[in-house]
Amino acid sequence: MARWEPDSRGRLEQAALALYAERGFENTTVAEIAARAGLTERTFFRHFADKREVLFWGAAMLERLAVGAVEAAPESASPIDAIATGLEATGPMFEERRDYARRRQRVIDANAELRERELIKLASLAAALAGALRRRGVADPAATLTAEAGIAVFKVAFARWVSDSDSRDLPQHIRESLDELQAVTASRSALAPAPVTP
Repeated sequence: MARWEPDSRGRLEQAALALYAERGFENTTVAEIAARAGLTERTFFRHFADKREVLFWGAAMLERLAVGAVEAAPESASPIDAIATGLEATGPMFEERRDYARRRQRVIDANAELRERELIKLASLAAALAGALRRRGVADPAATLTAEAGIAVFKVAFARWVSDSDSRDLPQHIRESLDELQAVTASRSALAPAPVTP
């Protein structure tokens, strides 16, 4: 076997996803992934720490994109609009791999360990976004609440996007989900009783 293999990371990723779909994540070994990709286990471990990371290696890039966009949002942007800008900035990263994202999500949904890992990834992203808001001068608890609300919006939007058969992109789903959240909170504010004055 040649020492250098073109796109070995991509080949390993595709092989792993195919095997996870066929056999289940828990029943697939690193050796099987490497063999399916026509590579060695040693090559696998040059790219991924373990078989879970095949599905989660992009988390750091996702976080950098979102946080960078929040930090670059106009000063006049409200905290939730800055978070929306950050989340929408991740769209191109997903759009070019929509089919992969759908297949990946089915594997994650079928395994409790992977669902837990996905929640950890999203919690880390929420903490990073809250930090970006604090650097913009947003105090807590507003920074944390806004970031957590943004992650809830992202989860709903992403689920819609991977199951959507039309051509709407992820940023459109994010904006629609955010609009729905804002409508709910606005109606809640309208229904809230007026404060009692002494």
